[in-house]
Amino acid sequence: MAGKKVYPEHRDCVTIFFSDIVSFTDISSTLPPEKISDMLDRLYSRFDNITHDHAIFKVETIGDAYMAVTNLVEDQKEDHALRIAQFAKLAVQCASETLIDRDDPSKGYVQIRVGFHSGPVVANVVGSRNLRYCLFGDTVNTASRMESNSEAGRIHCSKFSADLLKSQGGESEFRITSRGVRQIKGKGDMETFWVE
Repeated sequence: MAGKKVYPEHRDCVTIFFSDIVSFTDISSTLPPEKISDMLDRLYSRFDNITHDHAIFKVETIGDAYMAVTNLVEDQKEDHALRIAQFAKLAVQCASETLIDRDDPSKGYVQIRVGFHSGPVVANVVGSRNLRYCLFGDTVNTASRMESNSEAGRIHCSKFSADLLKSQGGESEFRITSRGVRQIKGKGDMETFWVE
């Protein structure tokens, strides 16, 4: 890639997944960094295996946050929201089976909250030394807001993603129920949905 200019790519509709670990700050304050690193490695290695098996593109992890996308590097127009919902369900299950501390099972299991949203993005490689593949656009922000407004062990999405999921056959696998209209920071009032 050295010396080669990479140009931004526009995608009309992708589905973006975000998760983070519930009470991560509290967990981090009670465990040494080595144990935090081990917990994240165990959890995200499982997530990585699922993304590989389901043709989902992992964008990045930042601390306890995991970001993935469909219909970006592969043509998945017919089922990209469905793939993310399936991944989200497996991710919640994996987390609930991952011990916070392998040496002290009394600390319990990891819980994550999940959110996703679908829409247009621009993808580009940024940087000149430590290259990073990044996604830009309001779709990224909205997906992140769906995650931050979710709850422990739950999957939360926008109305647009819920409608897309239904159109891709998601109602045969999931219960998709309105959470009602919520005030979403930076977005105003939005109807959002639980995916179970």
